[in-house]
Amino acid sequence: MPPPADIVKVAIEWPGAFPKLMEIDQKKPLSAIIKEVCDGWSLANHDYYALQHADGSNFYITEKNRNEIKNGAILRLTTSPAQNAQQLHERIQSSSMDAKLESLKDLASYSRDVTFAQEFINLDGISLLTQMVESGTERYQKLQKIMKPCFGDMLSFTLTAFVELMDHGIVSWDTFSVAFIKKIASYVNKFAADISILQRSLAILESMVLNSHDLYQKVAQEITIGQLIPHLQGTDQEIQTYTIAVINALFLKAPDDKRQEMANILAQKQLRSIILTHVIRAQRAINNEMAHQLYVLQVLTFNLLEDRMMTKMDPQDQAQRDIIFELRRIAFDAESETNNSSGSIEKRKSMYTRDYKKLGFINHVNPAMDFTQTPPGMLALDNMLYFAKHHQDAYIRIVLENSSREDKHECPFGRSSIELTKMLCEILKVGELPSETCNDFHPMFFTHDKSFEEFFCTCIQLLNKTWKEMRATSEDFNKAGNGELNEGLTLKHLNNPSFHYTDSCLHQVMQVVKEQIMRALTTKPSSLDQFKSKLQNLSYTEILKIRQSERMNQEDFQSRPILELKEKIQPEILELIKQQRLNRLVEGTCFRKLNSRRRQDKFWYCRLSPNHKVLHYGDLEESPQGEVPHDSLQDKLPVADIKAVVTGKDCPHMKEKGALKQNKEVLELAFSILYDSNGQLNFIAPDKHEYCVWTDGLNALLGKDMMSDLTRNDLDTLLSMEIKLRLLDLENIQIPDAPPPIPKEPSNYDFVYDCN
Repeated sequence: MPPPADIVKVAIEWPGAFPKLMEIDQKKPLSAIIKEVCDGWSLANHDYYALQHADGSNFYITEKNRNEIKNGAILRLTTSPAQNAQQLHERIQSSSMDAKLESLKDLASYSRDVTFAQEFINLDGISLLTQMVESGTERYQKLQKIMKPCFGDMLSFTLTAFVELMDHGIVSWDTFSVAFIKKIASYVNKFAADISILQRSLAILESMVLNSHDLYQKVAQEITIGQLIPHLQGTDQEIQTYTIAVINALFLKAPDDKRQEMANILAQKQLRSIILTHVIRAQRAINNEMAHQLYVLQVLTFNLLEDRMMTKMDPQDQAQRDIIFELRRIAFDAESETNNSSGSIEKRKSMYTRDYKKLGFINHVNPAMDFTQTPPGMLALDNMLYFAKHHQDAYIRIVLENSSREDKHECPFGRSSIELTKMLCEILKVGELPSETCNDFHPMFFTHDKSFEEFFCTCIQLLNKTWKEMRATSEDFNKAGNGELNEGLTLKHLNNPSFHYTDSCLHQVMQVVKEQIMRALTTKPSSLDQFKSKLQNLSYTEILKIRQSERMNQEDFQSRPILELKEKIQPEILELIKQQRLNRLVEGTCFRKLNSRRRQDKFWYCRLSPNHKVLHYGDLEESPQGEVPHDSLQDKLPVADIKAVVTGKDCPHMKEKGALKQNKEVLELAFSILYDSNGQLNFIAPDKHEYCVWTDGLNALLGKDMMSDLTRNDLDTLLSMEIKLRLLDLENIQIPDAPPPIPKEPSNYDFVYDCN
């Protein structure tokens, strides 16, 4: 007969004694259980003792987490959190250097436990640590010369304990003094050779900036980009990651009017070039955290374009109008010099109007009106001017080439540039906050100081090339001329007086160009030249072939017999998908615990038991290389206790306020399990695929429909394959019941070619 659900069999250790095997009744108060254990070893004052896990985490067991104890667990009787905190609080103030060092080492370890952390903080432990940091250098300046390793370890453990204690979110970051900030900032330089101190100092600076506006201002005054740059030129990728994280934090929290100024400083210090040389092109793989920080820097850099993107052109602003005049001058320079020398004002106006039409503007009389829509606003005009000045030959060729064509076949440079700029901003998500989980940086954007402008220059030439290729395949453009509507093109567009044949053609070309750009970007080209090379291989003809191939693979037969066959086999396919999802849950997934200091976040793993009755989960020190055994996961949640699965904004952890919490990408990856007694298990999936797998699997466990995009795609793919298999012409073909026999070995192996 199985033991009652409230009884847990465990082993309990005590130094110098044999472990006890006992049954814990989860209905009894924890204090009564501890008293029973103490009585067994004749220990008085049971209030001074507590139980903790002996599995390496050493976390204390409390009334809140006691349900996490599982059968077969090994526990340890130890001093209570309050007693331990009191003892360490006294020992770290010892006059003995050895005792002080050992106690700080223990404090750094114990501080990971929130129960201990709360007790130590209640003793004003954070203030004690900050005082030690502020005065430590002066107090032990003489000892440092003769005991430098000891002093370095002592400071390292002090900073580690501080970081772990602050990570629990119990104490506000706003409480720290300028003296403390100055000291931490000084360690970024003074202890550059001590990796552990440098790591923790950078981590503390980043957390200060992200968690307090007042501290951001103080940190920005104490630390300069010039002090951070040398750390990027080393070989330690972890230090480089911390350094870029601090730069990103300063960038993110800077006021709008200061961001461009900071960007200029970064450009002066050649940050991009240093990152390209010492990080991206270094002879080592880029880990996930570094990839994330590079992605954040990429996003924040492109977000500097938002101001221009959302700025409308003022038709009365002469400086802005001069940019349009410059575009005209560069394109028609020789012609304008001969015509400007003579002629009336009316003739010149007529000539300007004609030239603006050739440049492809909608408003030929006053082209400034073309830039009053946001986005892309003035950013489109900036891109056009950059292209005209830095790629002058290509610019003149495109303008003259299209102005000499008949009106129906011209690729309007002005309109194309405006639409392309808008599309590129959408692709790069200009103006959106960086995601906490994304690692999607593009190395090619770190190869040029004007990467967005160069990106535009490459893409506008692609657009012109694709226009010509589609014009050669005139059937596509004829559809627009005949009034046939394409995806995204509605009657509202065609009925608009300002919308005509060229706009319809441009709409079609833009769809193809976007597909070309997106397909090229997915290959992560290492340079802009490599990006251009990828685009060369993605001609309009190639895109048509890819589309045709994809249509064939996703072919949907609509005849009645086929639909009936689909309906008949769909439940079987859905059951197959369900089993796949549950099998993936049994394998498990590593998730990241997110908070304000991302690189220091711990990993945790969750997996379903093979019998599909229990979810096992627990914290990990690092990302695992493969599956994590059930036995090593401390916590479990019976599937029967799950009440609901919620996603997105309905998740409890998505209702918290934070600098990066409310962005769209994180919301799309968030889901939570709600269970008894208002309990919750919060997830942020590593990617969209894992999100779909887990939400499908959990819904399947609860007997609900699997509604994810992945399920719909899998269902379509598997249905299509199954139907095609069933429709194969197998008439008069006998299908054997047994596999064919294995042929005999050949008489010799002379036909084998020895590669060596």
